Amino acid sequence: MSKKLVVISFLLMLFSVSYAQEKMNDRVVDIQSYQLFREEKWPELIQLSEEARAQGIDFYYLQYRTGIAWYKQGKYRKACQYFIDAYAKDQSDNWLQEYVYYSLLFSGRKLEANKYISSFSQEVKEKIGLRKTAVDFLAYETNYGFNQDFDELRGRDFSSEVNLGEDYGEGYFLKSYTQQSLDLSHHIGSNFTVNHNLSYYHVTRDAIVNWGKQTSSPIRVNQFNYYINPAWVIGKKFNISPSLLYIWGTSDVYAGKLINNYKDKVFDLKEFKYSDYVFSTAFWSDFGNVSPGLELNIGNINNLDFKQLSAWITYYPLSNTKLFIRPRVYFKSSPEESFAFNTFEISAGASIGKIYISGQYLRGDMKNFVESTGYTVFNLPGKSDYKIMGSIYFPIDKKYQFVLRYINRSVKENYQVYTLGEKSTNLEYKYLIHTITAGISWKF
Repeated sequence: MSKKLVVISFLLMLFSVSYAQEKMNDRVVDIQSYQLFREEKWPELIQLSEEARAQGIDFYYLQYRTGIAWYKQGKYRKACQYFIDAYAKDQSDNWLQEYVYYSLLFSGRKLEANKYISSFSQEVKEKIGLRKTAVDFLAYETNYGFNQDFDELRGRDFSSEVNLGEDYGEGYFLKSYTQQSLDLSHHIGSNFTVNHNLSYYHVTRDAIVNWGKQTSSPIRVNQFNYYINPAWVIGKKFNISPSLLYIWGTSDVYAGKLINNYKDKVFDLKEFKYSDYVFSTAFWSDFGNVSPGLELNIGNINNLDFKQLSAWITYYPLSNTKLFIRPRVYFKSSPEESFAFNTFEISAGASIGKIYISGQYLRGDMKNFVESTGYTVFNLPGKSDYKIMGSIYFPIDKKYQFVLRYINRSVKENYQVYTLGEKSTNLEYKYLIHTITAGISWKF
C-alpha cells in the first residue's frame, strides 16, 4: 500500500470518528444507553455516559441509568451523585427515591440519606423501614486496662536515682482501670441527629512518697464523662457536628505534711473533686471517593486550657464503605506551648464477609488529648506518645452487633522532687497500658 493511500485512509478514519461524534445527540444517547441498560452492560453504559457528558449531553434518564450502572457494581459513592442529579429533576419515582437513599447510606453518608427521607413517598418510607421511634442506636461497652510495668515501677528506688536527700519526692503508678460506657443515638426530624455517651471510669493507682522515709498508699479515681453531639447537614452535603464533653469525678491524694510547729512528719490520704470540659465542632463533606474534614477542640483538662485543631481526609478506594483509609493530623496549643503540630493518626477499616475490622495508630505528644471519637480523652496524669487500637465487629442478626477491641498505649509520667515546697527536679518513667474491650449494640 502506498504512503499516499495510508494517509488518505487515516484521514477518512478521523473524519468518520469526528462525524460519529457530531452525530451523538440526546436521542441517540437515549436509545444506546437504554439498550445497554436492558442488556446490563454496565461498563459500556458508563463509558457511553462519560462520552456523552464530555459533549454536553446530560439528561434525566442518562443520569438514572448511569447511577444504576455504578450501583450494580457496588460503587455507591460514584452512583449517588447521578441519582441526586436525577432526583433534582423529578422526585416522583419511587425507585429513584430508594436508590438515592441506599446509595448514600452505603457510601457512609447517613446524615445526607436521612435528610432526603422527608421528601419520599409514604410507600418508600415504609419500604426502607422508617423508624417510628426516635431512637436509632443503643450500645454498651465495658473494658479493663492494666499496666504491664506496675510491679517493676513499684519496686524501683526513685529516691536513690534522683539523690533525694532531705527533699520531698513523690510518684504515682497506674495499676489498672475499668470503664463502662453507654451510647445512645436518636433523631429529631429527618435532618437532626443527636448522639449521647455516658461513661464511668474507676482507676486504681499507687502513690509513693519519700520524705525521710518511704511510705505508700493505694489511691482511687472515680470519673464520669457525659458527651452530647448533635449533627446535621447544611445545604446539599456540608455536615456540621458540634459537641460538649463534661468530665467530673473524685480522686485521692496521698501526701506528707508537718505538724507540731513543723517538727513532725505525717502522711494522710485526702479526696478532692474535679471537673473538666471540652467544646468541639467538626465539619466535613464528600467529593467522589474522598471526604475531607476539620475539627476544633477548646477545653480545660487538669486545670490546663488548650486548643486543638485536626484535619483529615477519608479515602474510599472501592467507592463504598467496605474499605477506607484515613490519615489525620493534629495541632495543639496551651499556656505551656505555642500552636504547633502535635500528633499524626492513621486509621483504616475493611469488611471481610459479614465481619468488619478496623485499626488505628497515633504517634505524638498526647497530653490532655482529644481523639477523633470526640469523647475519648486521655486526661490521666502524664502523657502518651503512641496508641495502637484494633477492633473487630461481629453482626448478630440484623439488629445486633458484637465488638471486641484491643488497645496498646505507651504513657510517660514523672517522679517529682520538691525542694522547700517548690518543684525542682523530676525523673521521667514509662509504662505500657493494655486494654481489652467488649461491647454490643442495637439498631432500632
